[in-house]
Amino acid sequence: MIVAITGASGFLGSALARSLSSDDIHVLRIGRSDDADVRWDPNAGQLDAARLAGVDAVVNLAGENIAQRWTRGAKHAIQDSRVRGTSLIARTLAQLDPKPRVLVSASAVGIYGAHRGDELLTESSALGDDWLAGVAKAWEEAAHPARDAGIRVVHNRTGVVLHRSGSILQRLVPIFLLGGGGRIGDGKQWLPWIARSDWVRGVRFMIETNVQGPFNLSAPNPVTNAEFTATLGRVLKRPTLMSVPAFAVKLAFGEMGEDTVLASQRMIPERLLGAGFRFDYPQLEPALRHELDIR
Repeated sequence: MIVAITGASGFLGSALARSLSSDDIHVLRIGRSDDADVRWDPNAGQLDAARLAGVDAVVNLAGENIAQRWTRGAKHAIQDSRVRGTSLIARTLAQLDPKPRVLVSASAVGIYGAHRGDELLTESSALGDDWLAGVAKAWEEAAHPARDAGIRVVHNRTGVVLHRSGSILQRLVPIFLLGGGGRIGDGKQWLPWIARSDWVRGVRFMIETNVQGPFNLSAPNPVTNAEFTATLGRVLKRPTLMSVPAFAVKLAFGEMGEDTVLASQRMIPERLLGAGFRFDYPQLEPALRHELDIR
């Protein structure tokens, strides 16, 4: 089996590549660097299609980091990197003969909108209407050429991925270890999380089974910010007495802070569970201990 991955050197792509390689699955890394297995330049519309001949699956993870102030230029880069890259991948795969069996193309919880309160979000929930939701919708729509060509397309709507080397834990753990941990805002906002090892297993499930369409990729037990804070403090054996008021987040990060840090998205993986996937870490504390390597 041959699997090609965009973003294979990133926080998620590198873990997926290692998992696949450990099972003797051949991984092709699609990237801009000279040492990439398949060269591409989404801005120029260039992708070495010949190097993708015979590929069984493609996992598309490339995209500009959203954790930055959303200036006009940043917004353009965030949307363009996702939509243009996905469109290039989808159009290229549609023209291959033979075509790959499946395209797993990244999406995100942001597609439901930032402020959904206590509402339980499944794949059948209404989508959001804020800027980030619009980006995610365009991101998913960009994969349509592959779907229209008969390729099975899966969109993994990912929540917050937990691992000590990246994402939220890389930023929070040093603060908590210094005794500065605490809730953000009123702490009532919901956080859809997933252990990175389960994220890898989930994507492999999407590759290896016959599922298609959108799938929420987060653990079945989302928690509030207050619950997350208390649990992380307990795992690290540190107090969580500090707090960050919502206005400070908005002042420091602007729209990005309001629609990500203060977002409330109670997302659950209804379709993934229904398809037979089982999480190794459905509860937060065991997931944190696993991903932080704390027993």
